[in-house]
Amino acid sequence: MLKSGPVTALGAMSGTSLDGVDAAILQTDGHRIFGFGDTAYRPYSDAERDVLRAALGRWPGDAGVAEAAELVETAHAEVLMPLAARVDAVGFHGQTLAHDPAGRGTHQAGDGDVLAAVLGRDVVWDFRSADVRMGGQGAPLAPFFHHACAVWAGADDPVAFLNLGGVGNLTWVDPRVAAPDRPGACLAFDTGPANAPLNDLMLHRRGLAQDAGGALAATGTANEEIIERFLEHPYFLRMPPKSLDRNDFAGLTAAVAELPDYDAAATLSAAAALAVSRGAEHFPAPVSRLLVTGGGRHNATMMRALEALFACPVEPVEAVGLNGDMLEAQAFAYLAVRVLRGLPTSAPVTTGVRAAIGGGRISRFQRAARA
Repeated sequence: MLKSGPVTALGAMSGTSLDGVDAAILQTDGHRIFGFGDTAYRPYSDAERDVLRAALGRWPGDAGVAEAAELVETAHAEVLMPLAARVDAVGFHGQTLAHDPAGRGTHQAGDGDVLAAVLGRDVVWDFRSADVRMGGQGAPLAPFFHHACAVWAGADDPVAFLNLGGVGNLTWVDPRVAAPDRPGACLAFDTGPANAPLNDLMLHRRGLAQDAGGALAATGTANEEIIERFLEHPYFLRMPPKSLDRNDFAGLTAAVAELPDYDAAATLSAAAALAVSRGAEHFPAPVSRLLVTGGGRHNATMMRALEALFACPVEPVEAVGLNGDMLEAQAFAYLAVRVLRGLPTSAPVTTGVRAAIGGGRISRFQRAARA
């Protein structure tokens, strides 16, 4: 049992960009943010990324999945161990390998029982499955934390959080609404591809992990015909909440295959920004600012494209005192506390789930140690 009042939790996130594992400590009561603690990062090596890439789109029991899960558990144990003694609980997202909420469900590699035994702390994990079983998209899951961040930052009118990871997602929040699961507090959904196609392009063509700073894209010209076809994708016609798998826009990658490197990068960067702009058409009310988190906020070309598309300021979340590298990890620390206290982690307006639900499984370290 958690003590009453604020507690200290440790969250971990390994996203679809496949760059590594983020870890962050947060002080929260599951409602408000009381403070931010230490952070850590454990990058994946090139060989480890190859293992994870080989398992993308696969499900438990498929070839390569067990190896990917073991890698995920080992990497998380390495980065979390030095911090675990200082916290009351751990939130472990795992590594998404496949996401098909209308079909087979959702699959995040990694076992919370393993980490509970290693870390000696209760571990909350498998955050998405219950939401999917109740008709939700299982994503995005950070919106309730974004609402808490807006309150912490002192926002007094609607703002939007944009996460530019492998896939982009938007959260519209109104901090004037007291609780994130109440009507009018949040709207959230995936926007479309963000860093993943660009990172894949750079790896395959230049052996690089990313287009650092958007430098390559800045020298190219977006292909308007490809962009027009991209924006005709039926996903953009669907009403939110809605979510994506990392590879749902594989046709975009194929479309730029014959372009020079610089034009391909420019086209993929423009597509990511335009997908966000399309998504913003669903906002219930205009926002005073667009706060950007995730690796994409370091891509100056992508940020300039967003600035040209939005009437409000487009800024990294650091502009309001948040840490854009660790926001997702902090979110899972926050969600872990909500699960342990029986609070909802998603709602109809964030994932499309039939009713507000507290997803997540709890691995108690005492039971794991005796197993």
